[in-house]
Amino acid sequence: MQNFKLNEQDILTNQDWTFPTNIAYGPGRLKEIGKICNNEQIENPLIVTDSGSTKLPFIKNLQEFLASSNVKSNLFYNISPNPREDEVAAGCKQYKDGNHDAIIAIGGGSAMDGGKLICLTANNDIPLRDFEFELTPPIISKDNPFPKIITIPTTAGTGAETEITGMVTYLKEGMKFCMWHPDVRPTLALLDPELTLGLPSNLTAWTGADAMIHAIEGYCVPGFNPLCDGSALESLSLISKSLYQAVEEPNNIVARGAMHVGSCLGGIAFLKGLGLVHAISHMVGAEYNTHHGLTNAIILPVVMRYNLPDMKEKVQRMSEAMQFEDHSVDAFINNLEKILDRIKIPKSLAEIGVPEDCAMRIAEKSMKDQAYATNPKKASLEEVHEMVLASIKKAR
Repeated sequence: MQNFKLNEQDILTNQDWTFPTNIAYGPGRLKEIGKICNNEQIENPLIVTDSGSTKLPFIKNLQEFLASSNVKSNLFYNISPNPREDEVAAGCKQYKDGNHDAIIAIGGGSAMDGGKLICLTANNDIPLRDFEFELTPPIISKDNPFPKIITIPTTAGTGAETEITGMVTYLKEGMKFCMWHPDVRPTLALLDPELTLGLPSNLTAWTGADAMIHAIEGYCVPGFNPLCDGSALESLSLISKSLYQAVEEPNNIVARGAMHVGSCLGGIAFLKGLGLVHAISHMVGAEYNTHHGLTNAIILPVVMRYNLPDMKEKVQRMSEAMQFEDHSVDAFINNLEKILDRIKIPKSLAEIGVPEDCAMRIAEKSMKDQAYATNPKKASLEEVHEMVLASIKKAR
C-alpha cells in the first residue's frame, strides 16, 4: 500500500463545516408522518411529487397516515423529471391558494427539488432567479420564514433529501440553474427503504449509479472536509455491497436499505461540490429532458479518464472502500465500467437521443454550471467539448 503524507496547510487552516438536516431512517417509518407533523405543528401540508408518482401506493398511504392524525393535505404533482420554472410557479400558487403551512416532498430527486424550489417563494414575492447559487442569498424576514419542508425519497440516488439546493430548468435559455438558500434546509429527511421495494430494475440502476457518482465526484472536489469525505467513502462502501442486489433482487429490503443510506451519504458528500459529470449532465437534461442519473452514468467514464490520473491517493481510498483489489487509476476506471455494464447502462448519449451537433453548445453551457467550478481539474472549452462529444459517440 502506498503511503501518502498529511496536507499540513489543510490541517493548519481554519475550516467551517456543517452537517445537514435531521434524518429518520428505518423500514416502515412512513407511518410516523402524522405524529411528526403533529410534533412540528404542521396542520395543512402541500404534498409535492412528480407526475409519475401520483398513482403509486405511497401517495395514498401518505395521505391516509396524515388523515389518521387529523392532518389535512392536498397534492401537487405537476413536476417534470427536470423541474421547470413554470411548474414551480404553479406549485407556489397552489400552496398559497390552499392556505398550506408546510410542504412534504415525496418521490425522486425531481419531486424533492420541486418541493424546495416551491418553498423558496411560497411565502414571499422574491423572484426565483434571485436565489441563484452564484448570488448573495436574499434576506428572509424572521416574521415570514420559509415553510417547513419534510423530504421523503422513494428512490436511492439523488441525495436531495438533505440539501438546501434545487435544480430548475429555464426553457428560454435551455439551461439548468441551481437555486438555494441556507434557511431552506429540510426540517426532516425521512428514509423508509420500504418505499423503494419493487422499483423497476432500470430506475434502480440509474438512481443507484447517480448515488455512486455523487460520492465519487464529491470526494474528488478539492478541499479539506472530513465530514463530507468520510460520508463519501462510506457511501461507496455501502453502494458497492448492495447495488447489484438492489437491481437484480428488487424486493431485497437489506439491499434497498443499504442503498438508501448510501444515497443519503452521497448527498452529504457533495456539500463540497460536484464536477464535470454533473455540469455536462445538467445541460443535456435541460435540452433533451433525459433522466439525470442515467445521463450521469453514461458520462462518468469519460470524465474520470480526464480527472483521475493526478489523483492517485483519492483513487486508492475509493478503491479500498469499494473493495477493488487493484488500486491503480486504470483499474478503478475499468471497475466502474464493469459496474455500468452489469447494471445495463447504455454506452453513449446517442443511444438516449442526444445528437452530435449539440456538443459545442452543451460544452459552452456546461462551463457556466456551478459543478464546473468545483471540478478538481480546470478544463478548457476544447477539452469539455471533447468530453461531451466522446460521451455522445462512445463513452466506454
